[in-house]
Amino acid sequence: MPIRRDAEGNPQFGPSWESLADRLIREAMERGEFDDLPFRGQRIPLDDDTYAGDRAAGFHVLKNAGVAPPWIEADKEVRRLLEERERILELARDARTEIARERYRRQLAALVAAANDAIDRLNAEAPTVAQHRRRLDAAVEIARVDEPPEQAPPVRQARARSNE
Repeated sequence: MPIRRDAEGNPQFGPSWESLADRLIREAMERGEFDDLPFRGQRIPLDDDTYAGDRAAGFHVLKNAGVAPPWIEADKEVRRLLEERERILELARDARTEIARERYRRQLAALVAAANDAIDRLNAEAPTVAQHRRRLDAAVEIARVDEPPEQAPPVRQARARSNE
């Protein structure tokens, strides 16, 4: 039976034998190669995808690639469009001429159509109805351009109303 020797040539016997992996890890620790790792001295947080079921591995790969599932990306797009809607409405309320307000009405109509497309995509891809959103009513949204500022709902209320 061959005698196992350590890096200095000393014989190793029985339970004191060190596997190659253990030796490489120990040597790396001695060189300080693990000193700047994240979560040093702390528990490593685990991703809990309990409800993802058989999709958990796919979601994990997407997350590591910096990509979200399609329905989350669609929801991000809806949120972005709703924020743009509020920006257009704020500009329209400050418009001084009918020509400017008409321009904002056209922009808002195009934006509502794009938002409804994104909402349809979200509703088709979302795994449950809890993530669904209601479509925007173009006539109601365009009428908001002409509301006096004191009658127009604050931005937070308008967002909450659109998310019902």
